[in-house]
Amino acid sequence: MPDSPTTANESVGTLLGRIPSGLFIVTWREDDADRTMLTSWLMQAGFEPPAISVAVGRDRQFLKAAGGREFRFVVNLLADSQRSLLGRFGKPATDDHDPFAGLTINRSPCGAAILPETVGWMECCLRPLAEPPETSSLGDHVIVIGDITVAGTNTADAPLVHLRKSGLHY
Repeated sequence: MPDSPTTANESVGTLLGRIPSGLFIVTWREDDADRTMLTSWLMQAGFEPPAISVAVGRDRQFLKAAGGREFRFVVNLLADSQRSLLGRFGKPATDDHDPFAGLTINRSPCGAAILPETVGWMECCLRPLAEPPETSSLGDHVIVIGDITVAGTNTADAPLVHLRKSGLHY
């Protein structure tokens, strides 16, 4: 017997939440300041050139910063031992909240922050956006693609794998 619409929606949420993903700290420079966002919806998107895709919420500062120019950013792949960083980077940086405070960071060629205890990092050059971020007819996230220009590994530790109770919200 088919699920009722309510249970079908719950089933969708449960199944989406069970899709494993990594956890990544994306960093970039904007107005001479470090900016960051935590993301889990990232995957490989090409071999040649090597590329990644990231689903970014339409309201994120990342999309505003990228706006129509060559934009470079770094993806830091969190290690399983770095769960403590989630609280720091789970919300956008503000004047009252600097997630980098007290951390030792390195710099990529574009100047973005590299967290040295991560599994590794990738500097990417964002491909032009296929649609304006404010277009709401295509959903609540924009898929961006970044070509990997340089990368480095930091540790052989296992990456942090993330599962959610429901895939219908963060």
